Amino acid sequence: MIQIGRHVSGGKYQAYHRDQIREIDLTGYRGTWVVLIFYPGDFTFICPTELAEAGRLYPEFQKLGAEVFGVSTDSVYVHKAWHDASPAVKTVDFPLIADPTGRLSREFGTYLEEEGVSLRGSFIIDPDGVLKAGEVHDNSIGRSAQELLRKLQAAVQVRDGGGEVCPASWRPGAKTLKPGLDLVGKI
Repeated sequence: MIQIGRHVSGGKYQAYHRDQIREIDLTGYRGTWVVLIFYPGDFTFICPTELAEAGRLYPEFQKLGAEVFGVSTDSVYVHKAWHDASPAVKTVDFPLIADPTGRLSREFGTYLEEEGVSLRGSFIIDPDGVLKAGEVHDNSIGRSAQELLRKLQAAVQVRDGGGEVCPASWRPGAKTLKPGLDLVGKI
């Protein structure tokens, strides 16, 4: 399982995107922020709400230089059928990666062996291919794409911020911190 601060191995996967089946190689996205949104399955209840919310925010992710991918253990054909059938998923303009073997889900520690599906997981990979943030939780709890976007904004700020860090609930334009002994005991 990949850990924060480690390089993501990448690999090639099929994805459904804009009415086509594409091959996605995650190592081909070096130089770009990558956001992976793992979900348990197409034609479910919470998943379309999450993907639609991420879809509405997709232009904001792109402004930060990020590519977003949805990932489930469904096939690209199921992704297409879901995209065509669901009013919410029809609005999603980012690729949906097919992980029918669970290989990518296992790498990120989201795969449920007994069920053959992924837990809900969100991951941010920096332009060097290093995992910077991750969140995994129970499949009955929907996540916030707005919070995922905030985490990406913070990761971009830290990367470009000359050694400064982002405090709790940091938002763009808010004050950052410069780590040092002068701050110890003063916050």
